[in-house]
Amino acid sequence: MTGPGDGHAADGERAGSRADGGSARPAPAPSGSPRKPGSGGASRGTRSTGTGDRRDSRGARDSRGARRPPPLEFRPGPRPDGTGLRPFSIKAKLGTLVVISVFITTGLLMVALRTETELRFITVFSMIATLLITQFVAHGLTAPLDEMNTVAKGISHGDYTRRVSGADRRDELGDLASTINRMADDLEAEDRHRKELIANVSHELRTPIAALRAVLENVVDGVSPADPETMLTALRQTERLGRLTETLLDLSRLDNGVVPLRSRRFEVWPYLSGVLKEANLASSQRGPISGSGHHTRTDVHLHLDVSPPELTAHADAERLHQVVANLIDNAVKHSPPHGRVTVRARRGTGPESLELEVQDEGPGIPEQERHRVFERFNRGTAQYPHGPGSDGGTGLGLAIARWAVDLHGGRIGVAESARGCLIRVTLPGAPRPRH
Repeated sequence: MTGPGDGHAADGERAGSRADGGSARPAPAPSGSPRKPGSGGASRGTRSTGTGDRRDSRGARDSRGARRPPPLEFRPGPRPDGTGLRPFSIKAKLGTLVVISVFITTGLLMVALRTETELRFITVFSMIATLLITQFVAHGLTAPLDEMNTVAKGISHGDYTRRVSGADRRDELGDLASTINRMADDLEAEDRHRKELIANVSHELRTPIAALRAVLENVVDGVSPADPETMLTALRQTERLGRLTETLLDLSRLDNGVVPLRSRRFEVWPYLSGVLKEANLASSQRGPISGSGHHTRTDVHLHLDVSPPELTAHADAERLHQVVANLIDNAVKHSPPHGRVTVRARRGTGPESLELEVQDEGPGIPEQERHRVFERFNRGTAQYPHGPGSDGGTGLGLAIARWAVDLHGGRIGVAESARGCLIRVTLPGAPRPRH
């Protein structure tokens, strides 16, 4: 058996014997003179032991002992800018057309020279053959462009259901077809979202307006007295309209990107304590909601857990207030009677990053609805303690929370929980300094 060192030595000796073979054999030593170690073929084989690996990587020697350069290898690959020549690209097809045309012309000229055919017949025939091939290739290029033009005109007139065929082509036309189809998909989704938004906003505005109108008509007709209780009912419907209008304005600002972030460093415990106090105060002042079951949500207990107590964060305090307030409001609405809502804050992975969790004790969100929970006007189909939407909610709170988190470059999602609904927010914190 030989070890790894022996194997390398054997490789070196074989490489040395091959490199020194043929006319490069050493002459035998004269009789009577002892052979010195390190002379002759054995010495060459021994010297090659340490350079066997280098000899393999740099190339073998020729018959004169000079090194031959290693053979060049061509490895095709895409260019850095992504404009490499693909085997089925339009450039390749046009290049093939030129090569075929030259080949046909050359072949016909050779035939003309050997058969003494008149040159004008060969020229006419080669032109006809070239035009036929060009027409065939041109049809394959212009037909998809005509279809794309037709589809683009339909999309410009509002028909977002049309699609371009040939998106599976392996050339530039296939890329263009895929891009047009993706654009049509996005426009169709945006149009569907716009129609749903108009329908939902109309419904949300119609409900409090109808209730307010009924109250005022009863007062005018003398059915109900203009006492403080009746006026308070009208005031609450007006406040509901105001909240909906403010929410829609916030979403409009977020969509248009006109909400600048004013991030600063702050202590988390006093900040979240203030948000929870405001939530408790708003619940106590809102009181029973007319037409919604006459229930109050002052029975839900809010609990704050910040670890460590001196935790600090770096974010826009006003936008983060929107996130926490909407998450608390959503958790309170879906909590059972005398339930508990817990707000947790932990340090994240980055500098002054923050992880927030808001958990309730309600029925939770079904798995099949979690991907839609942050969509606008989505209130789910689960049977909540007082019925979905019975509290006058618009289904926009979680959508606003998601957009505010996105402004910070953070993440928000529904996390797994053994009980209730757990929504986790991760904010990146202070930006890393650039060196």
